[in-house]
Amino acid sequence: MRLAKKASVRRRAGIIAAVGVVVETAGLWLQSRRLAGEVVVRCSRGHLFTTIWIPGASVKSLRLVWRRFQRCPVGGHWSLVTPLDESKLTEDERRIAHEHHDIRLP
Repeated sequence: MRLAKKASVRRRAGIIAAVGVVVETAGLWLQSRRLAGEVVVRCSRGHLFTTIWIPGASVKSLRLVWRRFQRCPVGGHWSLVTPLDESKLTEDERRIAHEHHDIRLP
C-alpha cells in the first residue's frame, strides 16, 4: 500500500516537472522564437547581452518561468532578464548583444 502511494507521488511530481519544462519552452519560443541555446536577453535596466538558455535547467540563474534572475555582464548587477526575438532588434542592438556574453556555464 505504501509503495503505491510513493509511486503515485513520484509520478505526480514527474508530471508537474514535465509541464513546467513545456511551459518554459513555450514561453521562450513565444518571446525569442528559439527553443533553447544562446538567446539575446534584456535586463531590467535595458542592457542587452546573450546567455545560454536551457528550459528546465539553470546553474547560474534563478528560473522564473520565461524570465530569469541572473547577473548582467554589461552593468555588473543582478537583474531579471527577458528573452528577446532577435529579428525584431536593430542591427546595432544585435551587435551590442553579441558583444556581451554572460559566463559560459549552462
